[in-house]
Amino acid sequence: MATNIKSRIRRDDEVVVITGRDKGARGKVIRVLSQDGRVLVNKVNMIKRHTRPTQNTSGGIIEKEAPIAISNVQYYCSNCDAGVRLGAKQLEDGRKVRTCRKCGEVLDR
Repeated sequence: MATNIKSRIRRDDEVVVITGRDKGARGKVIRVLSQDGRVLVNKVNMIKRHTRPTQNTSGGIIEKEAPIAISNVQYYCSNCDAGVRLGAKQLEDGRKVRTCRKCGEVLDR
């Protein structure tokens, strides 16, 4: 069942994990899977995959990131030094930007 989840988190955002095995871990978002409501975060939720050797690759145990639910991460605000909720605001020039709900800082450049 594919449901498109609306989220303000984007690729290359710094996020912090708020629940689960990797709680407190910070990392950059590699990819947003909006169909599944999940994100891939660099060096978070690492899993091991046993792969068979093929013509192109040698076999072995490969460690890679697994998707984590988007509800389990929060945007990391460097001003607040914590995970924060995001808001949206329209600037005078008409652009719509994301803002930090705690300190009000504009996050988009």
